[in-house]
Amino acid sequence: MTTTLTPYRSRLHPARAGFARLLRAEWAKFWTVRAWLLVLAVAAAVTVVISQLGASGSIDTGAGELIAGPDGTVVRDAFRFTHRPLTGDGSITVRVTGLKGVRGGLESWAKAGIIVKKDLRPGSPYAAVLGTPDHGVRMQWNFTQDTAGSTADVASAPRWLRLTRKGDLLTGYESADGRTWTKIKEVRLDGLPRTVEVGPFVATPDHQKLHRSFGGTSETSGGGEVTGTFGHLSLRGTSAAARWTSTDVSGPIPAGVREGATGRTAVSASGSYTLTGHGDIAPDETVGDTVQMSFQGVFVGVLFMVALGALFVTSEYKRGLIRTTFTATPGRVRVLAAKTLVIATVTFVVGLIATAVAFPLAQSRLRANGYKPPAFPDYSLLDATALRAVVGSAVLLSLVAVLALAVGALVRSSAGTIATVLVLVILPQILAFALPLPTAHWLLRLTPAAAYAIQQGLTYYPQVEHNCLPESGCYPMAPWNGLLVLVAYAAVALLLAGWRLRRRDV
Repeated sequence: MTTTLTPYRSRLHPARAGFARLLRAEWAKFWTVRAWLLVLAVAAAVTVVISQLGASGSIDTGAGELIAGPDGTVVRDAFRFTHRPLTGDGSITVRVTGLKGVRGGLESWAKAGIIVKKDLRPGSPYAAVLGTPDHGVRMQWNFTQDTAGSTADVASAPRWLRLTRKGDLLTGYESADGRTWTKIKEVRLDGLPRTVEVGPFVATPDHQKLHRSFGGTSETSGGGEVTGTFGHLSLRGTSAAARWTSTDVSGPIPAGVREGATGRTAVSASGSYTLTGHGDIAPDETVGDTVQMSFQGVFVGVLFMVALGALFVTSEYKRGLIRTTFTATPGRVRVLAAKTLVIATVTFVVGLIATAVAFPLAQSRLRANGYKPPAFPDYSLLDATALRAVVGSAVLLSLVAVLALAVGALVRSSAGTIATVLVLVILPQILAFALPLPTAHWLLRLTPAAAYAIQQGLTYYPQVEHNCLPESGCYPMAPWNGLLVLVAYAAVALLLAGWRLRRRDV
């Protein structure tokens, strides 16, 4: 005798038997498993606690070694300056005839040019037109702003430079012959006093050496010197001083430069000037990233979110309950979508609460340990940089849970899923601390670990050469671009999971 089984058909109205009902059922599954709720609570607690421990480092800012620029950015402001006061409107013109290194090679961002500066205090507002050996002629102002002019190399080809002032407006020009001038940029420096200091200057960044191996990383920085030669120096406008005065604007002393060492200025019989000095005028990108330092707990919280996302689907396969789910709802892709929406919502909300609590607590601890204004910004939770990092970290936690869910639907094994996702998300981050820097950057661009870039708070400026070290919180991708890499992995994994669910029996 053969018995024919009638397939299950929901007796509810289609609107009630649709996706909303399926979503409610998956929601109920999650909240009725106490172990999963415990994992969520532990993940939030660990994220907050570890973030506090990660913010326990201290720094001494009382020795005057950190300088804040006009916008609060930590900067380097030390250079050899031959200057006169300029009262009211006017202009300064000079011909840069050479630039060479004194000790060692010439750094690519070595500078020789003219500058208008509010006063001689390090960190005060300025605008400068300058030449470099590898990056051409530039106009830079207030440390963080930079505009390119021509590609002329002042180390080998003389270049005329001019800087004019009209009120708060400063305009930079350059010329190959001193007759035909090309405008580089016009900028406004609000609040300039009537009398400013103007003149030629030289500066050079530190020479940095990086040695990286599986045994660790060593980075040395030595301050060199640079010599610039100038001719046809002229000042138009009202000046209270008839002669030029040479000064070292004294920012932090670079490593390798003897304390108390001063630059030198020489004037030839023909009236040309030779300036020799050290230091730099640029953002200081060697200080700690206090935003990234406030999210150390997220790295550990990821472990719990991976386990949670995996178990939400693999536990049903292990117990055979997935057959019941697919019998009640034959649309398997809809089941996957409902599970994805539930796990994404739960982990995002919990992650957002955890990071929103962890950030201000960690910031308070960092301030108590010396990371405080004016050298370091006092971030509140609603500042754009902080808010992006808080929300982005919550999205990161949610996405790794979704990725684990999708891999779980493919692998159908809790251990295999967790191991696979941790290899993708955690292992590249660990290896990046030891691998050669180009390989480390490659890993942090092509793997889901790129998403940790969302926690970066420092801005890395193209006019400053720096070694982007992952262990210092620096990532090779912009914050949102890094997060998009993880979005792409999660989306591809979900598509593959949906395809497999439709083609293979449970």
